[in-house]
Amino acid sequence: MLHQLLDELAGHAVTQPGVVVIIIASAVLASRFARVVARRIIRRLAAHSRPGQGLWRTRARRIGGETTEAGEQRRRQRIDAASRMVSHLASVAIWLVATIVLFNRLDIDPAFFLSSAGFIGAGLAIGGQHKVNDYLTGLSVHFEDRYGVGDLIEADIGWSLPIRGVVDHVGLFSTRIRAADSTMHLPNNALVNVRNLSQEPTSVELSVRAPDDADADDVAAMLKRLAGSDGLTDVVFVGDLDAGRDEAGDVRVRAATACGLDERRRAELVNRAETALRP
Repeated sequence: MLHQLLDELAGHAVTQPGVVVIIIASAVLASRFARVVARRIIRRLAAHSRPGQGLWRTRARRIGGETTEAGEQRRRQRIDAASRMVSHLASVAIWLVATIVLFNRLDIDPAFFLSSAGFIGAGLAIGGQHKVNDYLTGLSVHFEDRYGVGDLIEADIGWSLPIRGVVDHVGLFSTRIRAADSTMHLPNNALVNVRNLSQEPTSVELSVRAPDDADADDVAAMLKRLAGSDGLTDVVFVGDLDAGRDEAGDVRVRAATACGLDERRRAELVNRAETALRP
């Protein structure tokens, strides 16, 4: 009874324009609050992740060598860009809910607009689908470190020749690429198949204790066979392996890997090779 009375009093106290103002103001405040919260959560999660590990690690080094400071700067750029995209998604969801509530308070059926002009609904559906694809592609670009600002990339987008240029900006729905004679603005979904000319394999050196009668090339072949095995599925060697014995009698293997090797995987790979080479 009291609840109904309060609803009636509120209905008389707040006019219809007042309800509209309250809903819009609430959406604005909620949108700004959601952006702040989303950015802080993503940045805090990234801050607690170990350098060189986790979702935000640098997937591939850049040609010419990349210092620790440069890698950390690229990592922060990806985190900031992803946090902006997630906060934008939260804002879109809030405004969508606010629009539905507003239509409901004004006794407006949104289906009326879509049913009375079917082409509007079709246009919104098609355009929205492309925007969603562009948004998700841009988000995965940051998560997977496909390319970033400053990278030289090459992509075939259906033109007569593949495009080639330096990435200048990765936005919510499009990527800006600067070439020698022009600036290209392309939807993120058009850059699904990209050749990154700025990334290079990571050089590693492994020391394997092998029997005296074991040939250095046999050790290199063993390491190649172990790459991709259980527990080492993300170890990928690029090109040939250079192997030779050092003064201590151990086999030194120099190789290039797609994503580098941390201490755990390096030790696991060496231990398995030494175990397999024992007589």
